[in-house]
Amino acid sequence: MPERSIEFESERQFHKLYGEDPANLLYVEKFLGVKIVARGNLLHMDGDSAKLDLCEEFFCLLQSAKEQGFVHGKFDFLRFLEKVKMGKSQELRDLLKYPLRLQIRKKSVVPRNLGQRRFLDLILKNDLVFGIGPAGTGKTFLAMIAALHALLEGEVERIVLARPAVEAGEALGFLPGDLEEKLLPYLRPLYDAMDEVLGPIEARKLVETGVVEIAPLAYMRGRTLSKCFALLDEAQNTTRSQMMMFLTRLGEGSKMVVTGDLTQVDLPLKQESGLAEAKKILGAVKGLYFHEFDHGDVVRHPLVSRIISAYQGELPSSRKV
Repeated sequence: MPERSIEFESERQFHKLYGEDPANLLYVEKFLGVKIVARGNLLHMDGDSAKLDLCEEFFCLLQSAKEQGFVHGKFDFLRFLEKVKMGKSQELRDLLKYPLRLQIRKKSVVPRNLGQRRFLDLILKNDLVFGIGPAGTGKTFLAMIAALHALLEGEVERIVLARPAVEAGEALGFLPGDLEEKLLPYLRPLYDAMDEVLGPIEARKLVETGVVEIAPLAYMRGRTLSKCFALLDEAQNTTRSQMMMFLTRLGEGSKMVVTGDLTQVDLPLKQESGLAEAKKILGAVKGLYFHEFDHGDVVRHPLVSRIISAYQGELPSSRKV
């Protein structure tokens, strides 16, 4: 039986590729039908030539992803492995062909996993993109980063941020302060993204000068958003009419991103989420794209992914012992 070896720069580099988890190497053996042994910075492989080719391809793709700053969790490892097994290595090669790194002032932003890479790539290449998935996947952060990049590169003249204030019923007048102060609790994740890459001082200046505009959905009817990047966050809490109204604001030279989590709908019972309906009826619309994250894309504490899985019934309930 043919034998082959792959030599890595260091033992540490090799271990990082498979997440320092020997179970992942067992998955490679099972999925690709090869026998592998890890020794220092060497990976020894036994199997027929075609399967050895797949194994080499797999580790080369992992290395390429690692060089681009991806964080390899078990879910990404298994996604790469499944694609290679199914003969879809070209899909991954195309995705990794050009490194995706956005420079915002002195801050460099790199997608942390395959799901984030796909989402950001869709935003940069298209005018209207939906990002749907659980908390912690980075969908809001990446959308805001893409908006700031478009602004600083001169592709748009302003950023418009919107988010349905369901808890206040969109009737914000009874809350203290000006419009920005009323909406701050709802737009905190978007401000956090700006603060992280620009710093709080420059971020506030953009808001004060109107370059970054806070626009409640209730205030957007009748407007046309031209030469701007419009971002609707927490879109699962929009109604049908609100979603349609927002999407039809898109004007010349503009981009729009809609993000939301369909597992966290706060609308009254029996009222369908505008985001859920949009997913049903707009999927075939040319030029409009949906990207769906799952719990495997979560980049917060590892427990967050497990908690989401448990709530979705994908893990057995814990027992007292």
